[in-house]
Amino acid sequence: MGISYVEFEDEAGVLRRYRKHVNGRGLVATTAKVDPTAFVDPTAYVDPGAEVQRGAQIGPRAWVDRDAIVAERAVIGVNAHVGRHAVVGRNAVIGPYATVGTDARVQNGARVPRETTVADGDEYRASSEDLRRLGLAA
Repeated sequence: MGISYVEFEDEAGVLRRYRKHVNGRGLVATTAKVDPTAFVDPTAYVDPGAEVQRGAQIGPRAWVDRDAIVAERAVIGVNAHVGRHAVVGRNAVIGPYATVGTDARVQNGARVPRETTVADGDEYRASSEDLRRLGLAA
């Protein structure tokens, strides 16, 4: 099977090329870096310069914006948005319809609840319950 591309015009009028990811068939910009073990739902997008690491999951209609990082085994929920230059830590979970703002950080293991917004530049910390779930807290 050959590589198939889709092209979109961005907000600045620049034509951007996306390819279908090998695991899930979601659309990944040709300048994005997505590990082959990551899952990208067929209705999800990963924009230019973004990075999705090993074992991460990008859910239905989710959007990973430009230059964002989704670390190992993180989960991005249905219709969630990871903003420009944002970082989602290892094993973090972004709930359905949640938004991680531009330059925001979500700590390793943190769980951002459904429909929550992490403001631009803010840091969302893991709770003790989140850390216990991962076996990292007493």
